[in-house]
Amino acid sequence: MNAALAVAFGTASIRVATPLVLAAIGEAIAERSGVINLGIEGGMLAGAFAAAVGATHGGLMAGVVAGTLAGIVVAFVFGAIAVWGRTDQIISGMAVTLAATGLTGLLARRVWGVAGAGLSIPTMKAIAVPALATIPIVGPIFFNQPAITYLAYLMIPLAGWLLFRSRFGLEVRASGEGPAAAAACGVAVARVRITAVVIGGLCAGLAGASLVLAEVGTFSEQMTAGRGFIAIAIVALGRWNPVGIAVASLVFGAATATQYLFQAAGTSVPYQLFLVLPYLLALAVMAIATRRHGGPAGLGQTH
Repeated sequence: MNAALAVAFGTASIRVATPLVLAAIGEAIAERSGVINLGIEGGMLAGAFAAAVGATHGGLMAGVVAGTLAGIVVAFVFGAIAVWGRTDQIISGMAVTLAATGLTGLLARRVWGVAGAGLSIPTMKAIAVPALATIPIVGPIFFNQPAITYLAYLMIPLAGWLLFRSRFGLEVRASGEGPAAAAACGVAVARVRITAVVIGGLCAGLAGASLVLAEVGTFSEQMTAGRGFIAIAIVALGRWNPVGIAVASLVFGAATATQYLFQAAGTSVPYQLFLVLPYLLALAVMAIATRRHGGPAGLGQTH
């Protein structure tokens, strides 16, 4: 692989990994509190739709804000059903995702018609970080990216501080490990879990906005294509730790970007074959995770 191809492959991997790391970090915070949110897929899809509408009518910043708010709303709906309503988290999450899929599809047809959004949505341009972007190979890959990718970089240490250095993080981890014991110690478990789920929704909305505004440049029905579920697998692969999640996201990003590498190399292997790699990897991760469960002891339990 020559240097130019390596840079192109690395840049594509980072860009593809950006929505995954954002969504997975948010999901990790929710799961640390004891809530597994399968509605993250719906949150990403709602965020993508809202970002497309917001960017079309108000510019990029409006798109980011709209996408974030949409993710928060979807997460709050899920939290109200699963946490306050004490329903099964898996079923509630799937119901929220199915509802978001149907609603965004309906609204997209209302807004853009059957033809879809096209490529008229404003997109983020790559911003080169002075000095760092000039480092051979590594610089163009990591430091010539859209602004939302740099935000994803920032989210990694911020999530680490939140989970392991703040009082709220202690309450989150206590609620996830032993909700009954945490409640006996005075922790408002329901409040902590709702807050963690909403933070996860904020991240999912940002992830959806990133997908539209920094990667694809358009909106189509069901465009998240299971990325939310892949984010859940990434959380398990990263052992519920932000740094591990970042590394795992990059692995999945590279697996997705492999198709571009083989297309550039002129191989006769159909590129569609490489589209399934992230999903096969997700299945393998979840199979291993079920045998070596290392997540919060109270994950999925009502309080």
